[in-house]
Amino acid sequence: MLFTSIRFDEDSIYKSSPSSVALVWNQLRPKQWSKNLLLFAALIFSINKVDFMQIAYSIIGFLIFSVISSTVYIINDFVDRDADRAHPVKRHRPMASGRLNPVVALSVGTVLFLLSLLISFLLNPLFMVIAITYFVINVSYSLYLKHIVILDLMLIASGFVLRAIAGGVIISVSLTPWFLLCTLLLSLFLAIGKRRHELILLQEGVSAHRKVLESYSVSLLDQFSNIVTAATVLSYSLFTFTSSHTVYLMLTIPFVIYGMFRYLYLIQIRNLGGSPEHILLEDKPILITVVMYSLCVVIILLLKDSGYIQ
Repeated sequence: MLFTSIRFDEDSIYKSSPSSVALVWNQLRPKQWSKNLLLFAALIFSINKVDFMQIAYSIIGFLIFSVISSTVYIINDFVDRDADRAHPVKRHRPMASGRLNPVVALSVGTVLFLLSLLISFLLNPLFMVIAITYFVINVSYSLYLKHIVILDLMLIASGFVLRAIAGGVIISVSLTPWFLLCTLLLSLFLAIGKRRHELILLQEGVSAHRKVLESYSVSLLDQFSNIVTAATVLSYSLFTFTSSHTVYLMLTIPFVIYGMFRYLYLIQIRNLGGSPEHILLEDKPILITVVMYSLCVVIILLLKDSGYIQ
């Protein structure tokens, strides 16, 4: 169905170009693959029990979800390519700028998607089901559901929850309900920040081209953010207290609080937050916090396994 509205240009499809590979690579949005690092959550919280094969499976799972998310980006950019041309940043995307032929992008996406499903099935059929569910939800979001107020935020959050679940499934480790709730709330927190940033751009006269923004206000999103921030800290605290690992995981709570407060500062004072993955990689305080948090979890679990703490 997607191919029906494409105007074929044989010269642009078959003509080789030195930048073709680079354009396809940019279209896959590798910078946004950082969102899929959540698949390693189950591995980190089971670091004292994992073996080499589980580590390998987690890496493969990360790559599979990165490929599937890239196919979703291809479909999204194809559908929105006309609207993206009016956006100050998105107009530079390969398809919106006209540098990458949509047929090439969709063909590459189809091949990668089918290959990722095949590998998923060979690794774990349930993992494949989760991957397909993630794909269907995100495509539905890109085509229509992103225009429904509040539901758009919930669907963004559901993608992160599915990533966390997939990370546990592929290494046969179960995640507690409290951790999944934390994942849901934290992703809502990021999604709200993204919408707030887009709304600020719209109020400043910069086209953000999302119809759903007409249903939001900065004050409403700030209220959402306040509720979710408090709920996330409380849920994570309960997770550390009630997990089957050790209560010493409570020592990681300050990292969570600081990270969320730092992010609130960036979106409300510096008007950032449009691309959470960029903030993760470019804001040094947040990047350091994430690294220190991960190291702290690993050290605590290893000390627990060694018998130094209970």
